[in-house]
Amino acid sequence: MKAIIVTDRAAGTAGMKLVEQPEPQAAINDVVVQVHASGFTWDELTWPSTWTDRLGRDRAPVIPGQELAGVVTALGYGTRGLSVGQRVFGLADSYRGGTLAEYVAVEARNLAPLPGDVDFTVGASVAMPGLTAWQGLFEHGRLRAGQSVLVHGAAGAVGSMVTQLAREAGAYVIGTGRAAHRQTALDFGAQEFVALENDALEDAGPVDLVFDLIGGDIAKRSAGLIRAGGTLVTIAGPTEARPADGLTIDFVLVSDRAQLGEIVQRVRDGRLWTNIGKIATLDDAVAAFNPTKRISGKTIIRVRP
Repeated sequence: MKAIIVTDRAAGTAGMKLVEQPEPQAAINDVVVQVHASGFTWDELTWPSTWTDRLGRDRAPVIPGQELAGVVTALGYGTRGLSVGQRVFGLADSYRGGTLAEYVAVEARNLAPLPGDVDFTVGASVAMPGLTAWQGLFEHGRLRAGQSVLVHGAAGAVGSMVTQLAREAGAYVIGTGRAAHRQTALDFGAQEFVALENDALEDAGPVDLVFDLIGGDIAKRSAGLIRAGGTLVTIAGPTEARPADGLTIDFVLVSDRAQLGEIVQRVRDGRLWTNIGKIATLDDAVAAFNPTKRISGKTIIRVRP
């Protein structure tokens, strides 16, 4: 099968290449999926789990990629809940990856059925941003109707999901980002927008919840905007930023079939839109992940026509 591999951690995406690899086999509780579309998180090659297994052993050369949509072609022993020929979408384990390929072996529990009226490219683009937004807002941020949410990077793949889900839940949403992304954030449902290079972030508060996708100084400044009892939720890594009378939660998403089902139903209903910036073929994937200009939105690899 064709697959993208990386052998040099220091080279980053520039070290990607397209090669022939053996097709994977389904272990216990796995399914093999014929990949139709795949996603790749921009900093995935910096994650320790990309380069080692759970025992710390080196697993290079690596086939990266966690996000996928495709069709089940084989079941491992003991697998339940899915069947051969079924359309699915979801996430591979970060210690296994492998979705930038024509076939991948994935734990069945990490996948959900993909309805026939949802395109594979949409399925691959919604899994990680959707789960990140859902868990950050509702599990960790405990968002309720009538609250206010400050969303950093509101025009991006994750931020746009956060904005839409928060609006649907009855929150007042303030987006932030580059000035050039103002209209995109408003189109996704932000009711106000703060251009971080021009506007005063401090004027955006107080808010009940900050969803931080940026980290660093922005996270520190945001902590002061949270009203008593509020929460700073971040996926940008551990931070010293703390609200004076609230919580800071740094989290990593976990795959959840039920939540994937909730998310894809909203896509079907037209209540949730994915933010796809570019679609490329597997043959063109290396160039797509090394763009000559900034791409707004998620890059998706269409593995099969």
